[in-house]
Amino acid sequence: MKHIHIIGIGTGNPEHVTIQAINAMNAADVVFLPVKGTGKEELAEIRREICERYITRPGSRVCEFAVPQRQTADRTYTQSVDVWHGEVARIYRELISGLPENGGGAFLVWGDPSLYDSTIRIIERVRQETGLDFDYSVIPGITSIQALAASHKIPVNLVGKPIEITTGRKLARDGLLTDSTIVMLDGEQAFAKIDDPDAEIFWGAYLGTKDEIVRSGRLGDIATEIQALRAEARQRQGWIMDIYLLRKGRDFEE
Repeated sequence: MKHIHIIGIGTGNPEHVTIQAINAMNAADVVFLPVKGTGKEELAEIRREICERYITRPGSRVCEFAVPQRQTADRTYTQSVDVWHGEVARIYRELISGLPENGGGAFLVWGDPSLYDSTIRIIERVRQETGLDFDYSVIPGITSIQALAASHKIPVNLVGKPIEITTGRKLARDGLLTDSTIVMLDGEQAFAKIDDPDAEIFWGAYLGTKDEIVRSGRLGDIATEIQALRAEARQRQGWIMDIYLLRKGRDFEE
């Protein structure tokens, strides 16, 4: 039976790649490498560097494939994601079908496959909708949350208090609900709309890469600076991946 390895590779630093991930990459006949088009070439370059550094198996090869753009016109967010997943699933089906019988393939996932990534969902969709005979395993990777906390030298939680992981869209709609809130996928820069200027923000972009930027402080003092930094970095790089922690309160406060 064919086998697929879904491998978390961390947030851009090749040294984030675990020994388990390296072993899985070398167990595959083919490593599938996504290419996301103009402006995001650096993402593919980092994956290529990881492959060059760690794949030592003779005969193993890298197969690059283009990732379709998600179309949002006249669709809700969930509708656009569902259609996009279907398009990617068709590509995955072709890639997996091309593996040798009893062969192995690997998909390299930014960060960790369990955290705001859809590779597992899409692989399951391929199995359910196409009837392809294969199984798969998941190898965890360092998440952007871990990288953010490490760069800021902080624990994510306050003692005895919960953590929420949410999106910018949800934060803009619902506001700040917990003492420690991790915010991902925030194209809206929802932090600037939070009516709690005394909250702290710990922000990071391009975590783990040579272009890493981090800022922290009282939200009311640095929100504007972060917006400017983010806009400048996105224009310079052509893309941005950022994440932040919003925190209110202190350890041991009831």
